[in-house]
Amino acid sequence: MRRRAQELHDPIGQLRGPATLTGRASARLRREVRQRTGGLRLLPSVLVLGAARAGSTSLYTYLLDHPRLAAPSHKEIHYFDLNFGRGLAWYQRHFPLRISGRITGEASPYYVFHPHAPERVRRTVPDARLIVLVRNPIDRAYSHHQLACRRGREQLSFEEAIDAEPLRVDPETERILADPTYRSLAHRHHSYLARGRYAEQLERWLSFFPREQLLVVRSEDLFADPAETMSNVHSFLGLRAHEKSPYEPYNQHPYTDLASATRRRLSDYFAPHNRRLAELLGRDLGWD
Repeated sequence: MRRRAQELHDPIGQLRGPATLTGRASARLRREVRQRTGGLRLLPSVLVLGAARAGSTSLYTYLLDHPRLAAPSHKEIHYFDLNFGRGLAWYQRHFPLRISGRITGEASPYYVFHPHAPERVRRTVPDARLIVLVRNPIDRAYSHHQLACRRGREQLSFEEAIDAEPLRVDPETERILADPTYRSLAHRHHSYLARGRYAEQLERWLSFFPREQLLVVRSEDLFADPAETMSNVHSFLGLRAHEKSPYEPYNQHPYTDLASATRRRLSDYFAPHNRRLAELLGRDLGWD
Protein backbone atom coordinates (compact mmCIF):
# COMPACT_ATOMS: atom_id res chain seq x y z
CA MET A 1 0.00 0.00 0.00
CA ARG A 2 2.85 2.38 0.81
CA ARG A 3 4.45 1.80 -2.60
CA ARG A 4 1.07 2.22 -4.32
CA ALA A 5 0.51 5.54 -2.58
CA GLN A 6 3.96 6.69 -3.64
CA GLU A 7 3.25 5.76 -7.27
CA LEU A 8 0.06 7.78 -7.22
CA HIS A 9 1.88 10.72 -5.71
CA ASP A 10 4.74 10.61 -8.20
CA PRO A 11 4.08 8.01 -10.94
CA ILE A 12 6.75 9.45 -13.22
CA GLY A 13 9.35 9.14 -10.49
CA GLN A 14 8.76 5.40 -10.37
CA LEU A 15 9.81 5.10 -14.01
CA ARG A 16 12.47 7.68 -14.64
CA GLY A 17 15.07 6.83 -11.99
CA PRO A 18 17.77 9.35 -11.13
CA ALA A 19 18.21 10.74 -14.63
CA THR A 20 16.06 13.54 -15.99
CA LEU A 21 14.70 12.71 -19.44
CA THR A 22 14.01 15.18 -22.20
CA GLY A 23 12.71 15.21 -25.75
CA ARG A 24 11.40 11.99 -27.26
CA ALA A 25 12.36 9.88 -24.25
CA SER A 26 10.36 12.18 -22.00
CA ALA A 27 7.35 12.01 -24.31
CA ARG A 28 7.53 8.20 -24.33
CA LEU A 29 7.76 8.22 -20.55
CA ARG A 30 4.68 10.39 -20.21
CA ARG A 31 2.74 8.07 -22.52
CA GLU A 32 3.81 5.05 -20.47
CA VAL A 33 2.78 6.71 -17.22
CA ARG A 34 -0.61 7.64 -18.66
CA GLN A 35 -1.10 4.09 -19.92
CA ARG A 36 -0.26 2.57 -16.53
CA THR A 37 -2.57 4.93 -14.65
CA GLY A 38 -5.41 5.14 -17.19
CA GLY A 39 -8.04 3.53 -14.98
CA LEU A 40 -7.31 6.01 -12.19
CA ARG A 41 -8.01 9.04 -14.35
CA LEU A 42 -11.05 11.25 -14.76
CA LEU A 43 -13.35 11.23 -17.72
CA PRO A 44 -14.52 14.61 -19.02
CA SER A 45 -17.60 16.20 -17.51
CA VAL A 46 -17.24 19.22 -19.86
CA LEU A 47 -17.01 19.05 -23.66
CA VAL A 48 -16.59 22.11 -25.87
CA LEU A 49 -18.01 20.72 -29.11
CA GLY A 50 -17.17 23.60 -31.46
CA ALA A 51 -17.79 25.26 -33.77
CA ALA A 52 -14.44 25.57 -35.52
CA ARG A 53 -13.14 29.16 -35.86
CA ALA A 54 -15.71 30.35 -33.32
CA GLY A 55 -13.51 30.95 -30.28
CA SER A 56 -13.11 27.47 -28.81
CA THR A 57 -9.42 28.04 -27.98
CA SER A 58 -10.25 31.20 -26.04
CA LEU A 59 -13.16 29.59 -24.19
CA TYR A 60 -11.11 26.49 -23.38
CA THR A 61 -8.24 28.61 -22.05
CA TYR A 62 -10.59 30.69 -19.91
CA LEU A 63 -12.18 27.51 -18.53
CA LEU A 64 -8.85 26.04 -17.48
CA ASP A 65 -8.17 29.12 -15.36
CA HIS A 66 -10.88 27.96 -12.95
CA PRO A 67 -9.34 26.22 -9.91
CA ARG A 68 -11.71 23.23 -10.18
CA LEU A 69 -10.86 22.52 -13.84
CA ALA A 70 -7.96 20.09 -14.27
CA ALA A 71 -6.30 20.18 -17.69
CA PRO A 72 -6.14 17.19 -20.05
CA SER A 73 -3.00 16.29 -21.99
CA HIS A 74 -3.97 18.80 -24.71
CA LYS A 75 -6.97 20.73 -25.98
CA GLU A 76 -8.18 18.65 -28.96
CA ILE A 77 -8.18 14.91 -28.27
CA HIS A 78 -10.59 14.11 -31.13
CA TYR A 79 -11.82 10.89 -29.58
CA PHE A 80 -15.48 11.09 -30.55
CA ASP A 81 -14.75 12.00 -34.18
CA LEU A 82 -11.38 10.68 -35.38
CA ASN A 83 -10.10 8.29 -32.69
CA PHE A 84 -13.15 6.45 -31.37
CA GLY A 85 -11.78 3.14 -32.59
CA ARG A 86 -8.84 3.43 -30.19
CA GLY A 87 -11.13 2.64 -27.28
CA LEU A 88 -12.08 4.19 -23.97
CA ALA A 89 -8.82 3.28 -22.22
CA TRP A 90 -6.89 5.30 -24.82
CA TYR A 91 -9.19 8.28 -24.26
CA GLN A 92 -9.11 8.18 -20.49
CA ARG A 93 -5.32 8.22 -20.29
CA HIS A 94 -5.36 11.79 -21.68
CA PHE A 95 -6.97 13.14 -18.51
CA PRO A 96 -5.64 13.91 -15.02
CA LEU A 97 -5.76 11.57 -12.07
CA ARG A 98 -8.90 11.64 -9.96
CA ILE A 99 -8.65 14.29 -7.25
CA SER A 100 -11.57 15.10 -4.98
CA GLY A 101 -13.50 18.13 -6.17
CA ARG A 102 -11.76 18.42 -9.54
CA ILE A 103 -13.38 18.00 -12.95
CA THR A 104 -11.88 17.95 -16.41
CA GLY A 105 -12.88 18.48 -20.02
CA GLU A 106 -11.62 18.99 -23.53
CA ALA A 107 -12.43 20.99 -26.66
CA SER A 108 -12.46 19.35 -30.11
CA PRO A 109 -14.29 21.67 -32.55
CA TYR A 110 -15.01 18.91 -35.07
CA TYR A 111 -17.34 17.17 -32.60
CA VAL A 112 -20.36 19.38 -33.24
CA PHE A 113 -20.19 18.68 -36.98
CA HIS A 114 -19.31 14.98 -37.01
CA PRO A 115 -22.46 12.90 -37.58
CA HIS A 116 -21.45 10.05 -35.25
CA ALA A 117 -20.19 12.16 -32.34
CA PRO A 118 -23.51 12.73 -30.49
CA GLU A 119 -24.29 9.03 -30.13
CA ARG A 120 -20.71 8.25 -29.11
CA VAL A 121 -20.69 10.96 -26.44
CA ARG A 122 -24.06 9.78 -25.14
CA ARG A 123 -22.74 6.23 -24.87
CA THR A 124 -19.48 7.23 -23.15
CA VAL A 125 -20.10 10.29 -20.95
CA PRO A 126 -23.90 10.70 -20.87
CA ASP A 127 -23.85 13.27 -18.08
CA ALA A 128 -21.24 15.58 -19.61
CA ARG A 129 -22.14 19.25 -19.95
CA LEU A 130 -21.90 20.33 -23.59
CA ILE A 131 -20.92 23.78 -24.86
CA VAL A 132 -21.31 24.97 -28.45
CA LEU A 133 -19.98 28.27 -29.76
CA VAL A 134 -21.80 29.80 -32.72
CA ARG A 135 -20.31 32.65 -34.74
CA ASN A 136 -21.78 34.62 -37.62
CA PRO A 137 -21.57 31.82 -40.21
CA ILE A 138 -20.23 34.13 -42.92
CA ASP A 139 -17.30 35.21 -40.74
CA ARG A 140 -16.79 31.65 -39.52
CA ALA A 141 -16.66 30.27 -43.08
CA TYR A 142 -14.20 32.90 -44.27
CA SER A 143 -11.97 32.40 -41.22
CA HIS A 144 -12.08 28.64 -41.79
CA HIS A 145 -10.95 29.12 -45.39
CA GLN A 146 -8.12 31.42 -44.31
CA LEU A 147 -6.91 28.78 -41.85
CA ALA A 148 -7.01 26.08 -44.52
CA CYS A 149 -4.94 28.28 -46.82
CA ARG A 150 -2.38 29.07 -44.11
CA ARG A 151 -1.91 25.36 -43.43
CA GLY A 152 -1.65 24.38 -47.08
CA ARG A 153 -4.96 22.49 -47.15
CA GLU A 154 -6.65 24.78 -49.66
CA GLN A 155 -5.57 26.05 -53.08
CA LEU A 156 -8.91 27.47 -54.22
CA SER A 157 -10.04 31.02 -53.59
CA PHE A 158 -12.88 31.42 -51.08
CA GLU A 159 -15.45 31.92 -53.83
CA GLU A 160 -14.15 28.88 -55.75
CA ALA A 161 -14.10 26.80 -52.57
CA ILE A 162 -17.71 27.49 -51.58
CA ASP A 163 -18.81 26.75 -55.15
CA ALA A 164 -16.94 23.44 -55.02
CA GLU A 165 -18.11 22.50 -51.52
CA PRO A 166 -21.16 20.38 -52.42
CA LEU A 167 -19.10 18.13 -54.71
CA ARG A 168 -16.26 17.96 -52.22
CA VAL A 169 -18.17 17.47 -48.96
CA ASP A 170 -21.57 15.90 -49.62
CA PRO A 171 -20.24 12.55 -50.92
CA GLU A 172 -17.83 12.40 -47.98
CA THR A 173 -20.70 12.90 -45.55
CA GLU A 174 -22.45 9.92 -47.07
CA ARG A 175 -19.30 7.80 -46.73
CA ILE A 176 -18.94 8.74 -43.05
CA LEU A 177 -22.58 7.85 -42.42
CA ALA A 178 -22.13 4.50 -44.15
CA ASP A 179 -18.79 3.70 -42.51
CA PRO A 180 -18.26 5.07 -38.97
CA THR A 181 -14.52 4.37 -39.22
CA TYR A 182 -14.08 6.50 -42.35
CA ARG A 183 -12.02 9.70 -41.94
CA SER A 184 -12.37 12.48 -44.48
CA LEU A 185 -10.06 15.46 -44.88
CA ALA A 186 -12.57 17.21 -47.14
CA HIS A 187 -15.40 16.79 -44.63
CA ARG A 188 -13.24 18.23 -41.88
CA HIS A 189 -11.35 20.98 -43.70
CA HIS A 190 -13.47 22.08 -46.68
CA SER A 191 -16.91 22.28 -44.99
CA TYR A 192 -16.98 26.08 -44.98
CA LEU A 193 -20.73 26.56 -45.44
CA ALA A 194 -21.99 23.29 -43.96
CA ARG A 195 -20.45 24.01 -40.58
CA GLY A 196 -22.36 27.29 -40.41
CA ARG A 197 -25.71 25.55 -40.71
CA TYR A 198 -25.85 25.35 -36.94
CA ALA A 199 -29.49 24.38 -36.44
CA GLU A 200 -29.19 21.03 -38.18
CA GLN A 201 -26.13 20.18 -36.10
CA LEU A 202 -27.74 21.20 -32.81
CA GLU A 203 -30.89 19.28 -33.66
CA ARG A 204 -28.78 16.16 -34.08
CA TRP A 205 -27.23 16.66 -30.64
CA LEU A 206 -30.58 17.43 -29.05
CA SER A 207 -31.90 14.12 -30.30
CA PHE A 208 -29.46 12.48 -27.87
CA PHE A 209 -29.28 15.02 -25.02
CA PRO A 210 -31.82 17.12 -23.11
CA ARG A 211 -31.80 20.84 -23.88
CA GLU A 212 -30.64 21.77 -20.35
CA GLN A 213 -27.43 19.77 -20.85
CA LEU A 214 -26.29 21.90 -23.80
CA LEU A 215 -25.24 25.56 -23.65
CA VAL A 216 -25.04 27.64 -26.84
CA VAL A 217 -22.69 30.63 -26.61
CA ARG A 218 -22.61 33.35 -29.24
CA SER A 219 -18.96 34.01 -30.14
CA GLU A 220 -19.61 37.72 -30.50
CA ASP A 221 -20.77 37.80 -26.87
CA LEU A 222 -17.70 35.90 -25.70
CA PHE A 223 -15.36 38.50 -27.19
CA ALA A 224 -17.48 41.57 -26.47
CA ASP A 225 -18.02 40.71 -22.78
CA PRO A 226 -15.90 37.70 -21.80
CA ALA A 227 -16.40 38.20 -18.05
CA GLU A 228 -20.20 38.06 -18.28
CA THR A 229 -20.11 35.19 -20.77
CA MET A 230 -17.78 33.13 -18.58
CA SER A 231 -19.96 33.84 -15.56
CA ASN A 232 -22.83 32.23 -17.48
CA VAL A 233 -20.62 29.31 -18.50
CA HIS A 234 -19.49 28.73 -14.90
CA SER A 235 -23.09 28.80 -13.73
CA PHE A 236 -24.05 26.26 -16.39
CA LEU A 237 -21.24 23.98 -15.20
CA GLY A 238 -22.21 24.37 -11.54
CA LEU A 239 -18.95 26.14 -10.71
CA ARG A 240 -18.54 29.11 -8.42
CA ALA A 241 -17.80 32.41 -10.09
CA HIS A 242 -14.19 32.90 -11.09
CA GLU A 243 -12.98 35.82 -13.16
CA LYS A 244 -9.82 35.67 -15.24
CA SER A 245 -7.92 38.87 -15.89
CA PRO A 246 -7.19 39.86 -18.55
CA TYR A 247 -9.38 37.99 -21.02
CA GLU A 248 -7.15 37.94 -24.08
CA PRO A 249 -8.40 36.40 -27.35
CA TYR A 250 -6.47 33.38 -28.58
CA ASN A 251 -5.74 31.92 -32.01
CA GLN A 252 -6.70 35.03 -33.99
CA HIS A 253 -4.99 35.98 -37.25
CA PRO A 254 -5.33 39.02 -39.51
CA TYR A 255 -6.55 38.61 -43.08
CA THR A 256 -8.09 40.72 -45.83
CA ASP A 257 -11.76 41.68 -45.71
CA LEU A 258 -14.31 39.53 -47.46
CA ALA A 259 -15.56 40.95 -50.75
CA SER A 260 -18.87 42.76 -50.25
CA ALA A 261 -20.55 40.89 -53.13
CA THR A 262 -19.59 37.54 -51.56
CA ARG A 263 -20.89 38.69 -48.18
CA ARG A 264 -24.24 39.65 -49.72
CA ARG A 265 -24.43 36.29 -51.47
CA LEU A 266 -23.74 34.40 -48.23
CA SER A 267 -26.12 36.59 -46.27
CA ASP A 268 -28.90 35.35 -48.55
CA TYR A 269 -27.64 31.78 -48.31
CA PHE A 270 -27.52 31.66 -44.52
CA ALA A 271 -30.71 33.67 -43.86
CA PRO A 272 -33.07 30.64 -43.65
CA HIS A 273 -30.55 28.66 -41.61
CA ASN A 274 -30.15 31.55 -39.18
CA ARG A 275 -33.94 31.82 -38.83
CA ARG A 276 -34.12 28.11 -38.12
CA LEU A 277 -31.44 28.51 -35.44
CA ALA A 278 -33.25 31.47 -33.87
CA GLU A 279 -36.45 29.43 -33.67
CA LEU A 280 -34.57 26.53 -32.10
CA LEU A 281 -32.91 28.72 -29.47
CA GLY A 282 -35.82 31.11 -28.95
CA ARG A 283 -33.66 34.19 -29.59
CA ASP A 284 -32.36 36.22 -32.50
CA LEU A 285 -28.60 35.90 -32.95
CA GLY A 286 -28.36 39.36 -34.57
CA TRP A 287 -26.34 38.32 -37.61
CA ASP A 288 -26.56 39.71 -41.18
